[in-house]
Parts: sequence; C-alpha cells; structure tokens
Amino acid sequence: MLLITGATGNVGRELAAILGPCRALARDPARAAALPRTAEVVVADLDRPETLPAAFAGASALFLVTPGIGRRHTEHAVAAAREAGVGRIVHLSSFNVLGDPMPAMGRWHHEREELIRGCGIPATFLRPGGFMTNALDWRATIRDEGCVLDPTGPGRYAPIDPADIAAVAALALTEDGHAGAGYMLTGEETFTVAEQVRVLGAALGRDLAVRTAATPAEAVRARFPDGAPPALAEAILEGFTLMRADTRGLRTDTVRRLLGRAPRTFADWCERNAYRFRN
Repeated sequence: MLLITGATGNVGRELAAILGPCRALARDPARAAALPRTAEVVVADLDRPETLPAAFAGASALFLVTPGIGRRHTEHAVAAAREAGVGRIVHLSSFNVLGDPMPAMGRWHHEREELIRGCGIPATFLRPGGFMTNALDWRATIRDEGCVLDPTGPGRYAPIDPADIAAVAALALTEDGHAGAGYMLTGEETFTVAEQVRVLGAALGRDLAVRTAATPAEAVRARFPDGAPPALAEAILEGFTLMRADTRGLRTDTVRRLLGRAPRTFADWCERNAYRFRN
C-alpha cells in the first residue's frame, strides 16, 4: 500500500489520481472528499503521533509532505514509518537546499532531509522550484483590483506544474533505482511575474495590470492576508530578494529525463485552472 501525506494539497491530489489504489492521510475528511474513489482516506494528523500507527500500518512506501517551518512533523512521520516497516520514502523538499549560502527556507528543508537520511529507510528527495499554483495567491488582488502585485521585478524562474512533481513522485514510489537521489524539478520556460500575468490574462480573456509592490512586505500580506508566522514571513521576504537578483532563472531537464516528455507549460496550467480565478 502506498501512503500519501499532504493528500489534499496541490501535489498530493495529483499523485492520488496517478497512483490509483492508495491510502491518503488527511486531517479533515471533508477536504478529502474530492480525492479519487481509489484512495482510501485515513484521518490522522502529523501533529498527533498517536493517530499515525493505524494510517501507516501495512504501508510499503510513503510520500511525505511536512507543512510548516519546523521538524516536528517529520520526526513523527519518520518514527511511524520505521515502526510500520515502510520500505521507501519520497520526500517533497525544496530547491532552496541547494542555495549557497543556504536561505532560511533551505535550512528548514535541509534539516528535514537529514532526519530522513538518518532513519535508515531508503529515500528520494524531490526539490522543486516555484509551483505554478503559486499564481493562485494572486486571486484576491485580481478580484478586488484587477491587478497582480509584483515583488520581484526582473527576476525570472521556471515554475513547475504540481502534476509533473506528482508524476516524478509516482515514479520514485513505484520503481527501483531512485533511492538516495535528489531531483531538482523545474519547468522549461522562465518567466518574470509580469510575463506570467500576461499568460494568465490571455487564458482569462482579460487584461490584468501588474503593480510593483510598494514593499516586499506588502506582497507577503497579499499572500497571507490573515498573517504569517514571523519566521516564515522573513523567509519569504528573503526569497523575493533572491529571486529579484536572478534575472536568468534556473532550469533543469530532470522532468524530461525522468518522464520522457516535456514538462507541462504555464499556458496549459492557466487554461486548465482558469475557472479557479473566476469564482
């Protein structure tokens, strides 16, 4: 049995659809209602280790997503995996672990990777760059002001569709030969925020303005209108600064090499998700 944590998230939902029969760990069964019927939903919480043994029992492989900025969830998941005799872990990490110097976001993910490496279970680490789904953070200002806040100006990056991350995860969960690997995952097209907004506007059939954020902190507030923990807010600000400075944008061929096809494009993602900006 393949066990998915973060099953109601952007990658987890896609992975459940790819795998077919699997077990999906969810804190809120209502949010899991949209998962495929082939997914066995088990209510458990990585914050409550006493809920994990039943979810992990009989699992042969684990897709591990640990939210937040600490290592407690990873510790709980690894302990449950060892107790259940899980045979492999595929962990959703971040490209930030490769930074030199390593930014705060990278240090948190690096600590989690080290925990997993030390547990004795063969593991594969997926290190994506920015997600295409991060564009969903623009919905509020698009709805209220018809614009997108841009905190990174000339900075470029190559966003990846979570469906492609899920496809690589499925490969690593079900095929041998990936233990110990760290896969840096990006799309093949680099964009500034303004260029992404033009692509999204074309999919929506409307012109969207791009407004330079008065401060990076303004962009953080737009992303987290209810507030973010101070350490997370500072890490996001640091990420904006680093992205603004990268006017070339990092790209890899990992998706094409592993899956034998090109990564999905941002234009395709926008077409498939345009309805989410109209609600």
